[in-house]
Amino acid sequence: MKVDLADVEEVAKELYRRALKRLPPDVERGIETLAAAETHPGARRVLATLVENIRVAQATDNLLCQDTGIPIYRVRIGRRVEVDGPGLAAAIRRGCARSTREYAFRSSIVHPITRANEQTSCGPRVPVIEFDFTEREEELEIEMIPKGSGSENNSWLKMAVPADGVEAIKTFVVDCVLEAGPKTCPPTIVGVGVGGTADLCVHLAKVAATRALGTRCEDPEGARLEEDLTRAVNRLGIGPQGLGGDATAFAVHVELAATHITMNPVAVNMQCHSARRARAVLRPGGVEYGF
Repeated sequence: MKVDLADVEEVAKELYRRALKRLPPDVERGIETLAAAETHPGARRVLATLVENIRVAQATDNLLCQDTGIPIYRVRIGRRVEVDGPGLAAAIRRGCARSTREYAFRSSIVHPITRANEQTSCGPRVPVIEFDFTEREEELEIEMIPKGSGSENNSWLKMAVPADGVEAIKTFVVDCVLEAGPKTCPPTIVGVGVGGTADLCVHLAKVAATRALGTRCEDPEGARLEEDLTRAVNRLGIGPQGLGGDATAFAVHVELAATHITMNPVAVNMQCHSARRARAVLRPGGVEYGF
């Protein structure tokens, strides 16, 4: 399968639009599940407002949130896919910029020092483009995640002492959620990275925060940690939008990697209740969009 870069550009453009306007079904179900279990009247009203916001945005073809985020594209390349790597990255960047201009989105991306805004949602090393591979044969998969600053500002890294064990991990995560309070627009997805190097750990936390609801860590110890931390976080009483209640988080997701015997990095990256993402798979027969 040889990839047409013009197709990639169109897909990158369309994915940004879809991600900003259509909440994934698992997140919609997550809000409904939290609302059904919520015991605080005020929190139930807040969750009902979130549901109504989603309904109105989708019925009127408007953005779910005014923050168009930092555009992240994750690309997975199949075994028998032939593609020009640098051309692929350039096509995604062009598609991202076209989406911002043609659909008149607010560009949230600025130069980190001058704060100059190109009005394209692009800049040095942005959009973020991550490449990986899949065992599927003739498929090129592209996932788009517009990561809002309200959630991204709530990110932490701790180089934990291995001797302090798993309790140090749990304490750190709970402390981070308490520090974030209402700033991440809860209910949240709390992404936790454990192990690896400092940079890999932070990346794993982002992967965890942007996983679909209902998925579990592939490692059994990580899956058990997810369950323990989800219960702990939802006993904090922060509640939806930080106004009190049971529904502080949809879930805590964990991703882990092996690490050095003398260290144990732990990172937290949070995702807001508008956990937006969109996905497309390019095959010889065409493009399939979804989540």
